[in-house]
Amino acid sequence: MRELALDDIEALAVGAWILGTGGGGSPYLGLLNMRWLYADGHCVELMSPLDLADQDWVAVVSNMGAPLIGQERLADSRNIARAVEIQQDLLGEKFRAVMSLEIGGGNGIQPLMAAAHLGLPVVDADTMGRAYPEAQMTSVAVGDLRPYPCVLYDPRGIEAVVTKVPSWKWMERVSRKICVEMGSIASTCKAPRTGAEVKEWGIHFTTTKAIGIGQRVREARRRHEDPVAAILDEGHGKLLFRGKVVDVARRTTEGYLRGRAVVDGLDEDRGSRLEIAFQNEWVVAWRDEVPIAMSPDLICVLDTVSGEAFGTETIGYGRRVSVVALPAPPVFLTSRGLEHVGPRAFGYDIDFRSVFDEGAWR
Repeated sequence: MRELALDDIEALAVGAWILGTGGGGSPYLGLLNMRWLYADGHCVELMSPLDLADQDWVAVVSNMGAPLIGQERLADSRNIARAVEIQQDLLGEKFRAVMSLEIGGGNGIQPLMAAAHLGLPVVDADTMGRAYPEAQMTSVAVGDLRPYPCVLYDPRGIEAVVTKVPSWKWMERVSRKICVEMGSIASTCKAPRTGAEVKEWGIHFTTTKAIGIGQRVREARRRHEDPVAAILDEGHGKLLFRGKVVDVARRTTEGYLRGRAVVDGLDEDRGSRLEIAFQNEWVVAWRDEVPIAMSPDLICVLDTVSGEAFGTETIGYGRRVSVVALPAPPVFLTSRGLEHVGPRAFGYDIDFRSVFDEGAWR
């Protein structure tokens, strides 16, 4: 067990926002919750997924919905804790720990908020290694693990459970409809996972990874160094484009935030244009109408000066941005993984080509 200091959580908020690839919700409100909980005497411990017993039960949590709505409905740590309690009652067993569905954005902090209330440790793992918009876009779905039951909780006291579905895509369809009725945002506790499943199919040590990235960014700022260069070094990434945002079109529909952002090049990229499509998260980037980066590689849009990530709900006209790519977890680079999270899974008729493949665009 590793006791997380508040400084670790501050760094986690920075790193998870970067790994969120534009989605997962802003971590700022979750961070405010954690500051309050720590000031009130709470503390959270982080445990290795390898320390789970095979028969342990792990709660998998996240907020579900369109990120833009998260700017309107403020985060409350009691909501995610209640979702875990409902799932535990359904299970009839005590949870050993809490784990994030996705390390990206505010969802990287959701398990900490639940854990602080419930007195449970947080597993240093998730099921995406970033953020994705749909239920079937997880490592446990690639592993064909059971997708149900799923608990959704609303701060008005609405409690909903999807008890059984035939597939992960049906879980996404049904739970998304419930989420839309709740106002396009809900606290969720997904299908419980055993320790054995987490060890086999979880993406391990992603909380530590996010903290490490956040620490590098904060240190670069303190030293007045380039935080984008620090992110590229810590995350083994590649710089794709630098420029100024000249247009953003977005709409909230069917529980997602969809749209495109357009960036005109600056410095060495002057004269070129980058267009990035998103569905909650950045999905495909075209340079001068040629696709150069796409899911499952992580496309991250960063403030060129501060290294702060921009979400698809916070990006705006006039922002000076650096667009970078970070490597995807290996589970999503398999043929089955690409069926779940490759460009065609989002409706784009593009063959996946990783930024990190030999001979890819530089």
